[in-house]
Formats: sequence, structure tokens, C-alpha cells
Amino acid sequence: MKKFVCVLLLIGSSYLYAQTKILVLGTAQDGGFPHLGCQKECQAAWEDPSLRKYVVSLAVIDESENKWWLFEATPDITEQLHHFQQWTNKKYPFLPEGIFITHAHIGHYTGLMQLGFEAMGAKSVNVYVLPKLAAFLEGNGPWSQLVDFENIVINRLTENETIELTGDFQTKTYRVPHRDEFSETAGFQIITSGKKNLFIPDIDKWEKWEFDILEEVKNNDRAFIDGSFFADGELADRSMDDIPHPFVSETMNLFEDQPDSVKSRIFFIHFNHTNPLLWDATTRMKVISAGFNMAVQGKFYE
Repeated sequence: MKKFVCVLLLIGSSYLYAQTKILVLGTAQDGGFPHLGCQKECQAAWEDPSLRKYVVSLAVIDESENKWWLFEATPDITEQLHHFQQWTNKKYPFLPEGIFITHAHIGHYTGLMQLGFEAMGAKSVNVYVLPKLAAFLEGNGPWSQLVDFENIVINRLTENETIELTGDFQTKTYRVPHRDEFSETAGFQIITSGKKNLFIPDIDKWEKWEFDILEEVKNNDRAFIDGSFFADGELADRSMDDIPHPFVSETMNLFEDQPDSVKSRIFFIHFNHTNPLLWDATTRMKVISAGFNMAVQGKFYE
């Protein structure tokens, strides 16, 4: 009888602890940090490699299935997959079961090249994208060669549809407004171990989205959302109207009257090299003291 009870307890315990977790592989905007041509803000990071921030990316790990998935194929994918193995003690396969990509801006899909004939020569890695991005990859070189050589297999996603990857991991695909020169832009809800995580690294402005970001954050346990720029005027030589994003200061103002239990669900991510959240402790403390968070490279979120 004691043995039988112990077995039941062990079985039951598997439901008490998170089987699926998120690992942040990068937090920077498409150009990374330090950024090409950046001297003033990036000087310390040039001198100290430990301050480097890779381009925005998440890994979703299902421990019970011994599988993992990658969100975004960034220009830093070589280093990110190497560090994934280090941070997880080489417990999981080197390549993910699949890669979810939000859109065709350089920080989000160009890492696919490393899976190709001239590099790793991967075999049939599933790539999950919305239809316009699928057509872009299939119809334009060098990405089309990845398809032709079966380095990758394109899986078309449907807007607002939820798909199940394992019993403990599902994703829902959103369409978000952004500069869609070559593809539409997706956002994802990542459902892990009963927790809901919003992932929207790129969007023009919250008011342009068909969904209410206030309600979406309330309906998720955690939200990794666009923190590209801290405030207007950050780019001295470019009009910020040409590259619209919700400023971190705008999002903080939008959530100002919300309780800490809501604000604490927000984890800003996708920081441009000009964003002082990358290199200024005073600005970071301002965000933290207001009840918000910043995603941390190399950190697990369960």
C-alpha cells in the first residue's frame, strides 16, 4: 500500500511543477548591442563582451518531452544556440523542434541562413510563419534554397488560431500592425504549463492594434512586449515617425493607474542601442520602481 501511495504522489507531483519554461536568449533590437557604428552608448559593451546583448529571441522548453522551440531566428543564432546548450547543461537537442518567426525584418528571420547548405546543412527544421512571410521565404533567395534543399519545412500559421505542440505547450498567433514591407507581422501567445505569455517584440503603436493591450496584459501571466525606445527624440539624426514603436514611457503611462499585480506582468524587450535601459542604471531603476520589468538575457521564466 505504501508503495502504491508513493507512486500516486510522484505522478501527482508532475502536475504541481512547471514542465515547460521560457529562456530568454536575447533582448536587443535587430542590430544587437553593441550596434554597428555605435560608440558613445556602446563603448562599455565594446570593451566588455559580458555586456553584450543578443537580438531578441526566446526558447520554450518542454522538459517532459525533452523538446524545445525557438522564437525568432536572429543574426545571433549561432551564439544563441551555443549558449542555449550551456544554460541548459546540454540536456536538450541542439536544434529546436521548430522556429516561430514574427516578421521579415533582419533581426527576426535572417538567422535561418545558418541552417543552410553553406553552414549547418540542417534537415527539415519546422519554421512557423504567417502566409505572406511563407511566400516571401519560398519565393526569394537565399531563403528559397533552404526550402528547396529541405533544410527547413514551412508551416503556415493562421491568424487568431491556437495550435498544440505538446500537451504542455500551445501557441496562439496574433496579427499586429507594423512596417510590413516584405511580410505581415505576428505576435504570439505562448501557453506553458497553464501559464499564458504574450510575445510582441515589434508593433507600431498600441492604439493601432485591434486588441486592447491593457486587457491582453491582464489576460496573460507575463507579457514580453516592445521596448525598442524609451522616449521620443532618442534618435538624433532620424525621425522617429518613420520607425514607430510604443515608447517604454508611453506604455508605462498607459498602465500608470493599474495595480502592481498588472504592471509586474510586463517585461520590456527588443531594446534599441539608444535605449538607456541597456546602459543606464538610473533609467532601469525608474522602470523597476514603477512596478515594471525588463526581460533578462539568460534568465528562465517558469
